[in-house]
Amino acid sequence: MKTTSEAVETTRDKGTGEFEPRLLAFVCNWCTYAAADLAGTSRIQYPPNIKLVRLMCSGAVDPVYVLRALMGGFDGVLIGGCRPGDCHYQSGNYKARRRITVLQEILKNMGFDEDRVWLRWISASEGSQFASTVSEMVEHLRSKGPSVLTRNWDK
Repeated sequence: MKTTSEAVETTRDKGTGEFEPRLLAFVCNWCTYAAADLAGTSRIQYPPNIKLVRLMCSGAVDPVYVLRALMGGFDGVLIGGCRPGDCHYQSGNYKARRRITVLQEILKNMGFDEDRVWLRWISASEGSQFASTVSEMVEHLRSKGPSVLTRNWDK
């Protein structure tokens, strides 16, 4: 198992030594995961900096999962779910929105970047939306640099 400092080192491109952000995405099985699959089968290009964790519903994302990801070496976390009103579990995406809003407020009050955690609604037919969201998040995090949570955790 890698230490946090080793995980941070892997976020640097070996060829150029420039920072390359790592993303973890918690995605809904029914919508955002299907959109990621559509992007792949349609051969839509997006950065390979993302690792997907498929959940049955975005409402199953516990803020502790997000914090563990940020402290464990990821520079950003994307939570993807069904569009409001289209949740297969009726209100799971509303639950996710409440949880992530509170988490972002806590991060902000503690002095951390709350904009390293994104919540996006991406339906199954929006493969290009998934790809553009990942690309946008990678560029955003590239401009911000490595996460402070990751850098300070081992000290």
